[in-house]
Amino acid sequence: MRPHISLDVRDVFRSVAFYEKVFGVSPQKQVADYAKFDLKTPALNFSLVSSTGEVSAVDHLGIEVETVEDIAEWKARLQREGILERVEDNIACCFARQDKLWFTDPDGNAWEIFTVHEQLEVTGRLSQTGCCVPKKAGAHEPATCGT
Repeated sequence: MRPHISLDVRDVFRSVAFYEKVFGVSPQKQVADYAKFDLKTPALNFSLVSSTGEVSAVDHLGIEVETVEDIAEWKARLQREGILERVEDNIACCFARQDKLWFTDPDGNAWEIFTVHEQLEVTGRLSQTGCCVPKKAGAHEPATCGT
């Protein structure tokens, strides 16, 4: 099983250049208004579609990895490519203790790469947990911690 995500983007070529940095590979297919990354790690069928209107609206996207070593590899790549925006180590968020890396694509879609160390008790509302959440204001703005 492999999930599929298709994002509406303003500029396919700009988004491809960004996601090549994120995933470390070129798209399997690309034309002026479409690109597809056929990824094995993470297992993901990821496509970008040119939008003449609004771009996709999501809260954020994420990739869960297995180990802190995986986080370290992602961190090194994202830093090397100059797109890492925020690092959260050993944070209690979404009722779990996690390490997270945040970045934002050219269309303002926030992404997190994360690993879960342990599940925590579910108490209260998510908005009261102090989780870091992506900004909605626009592209290239890092995730910010809620209060």
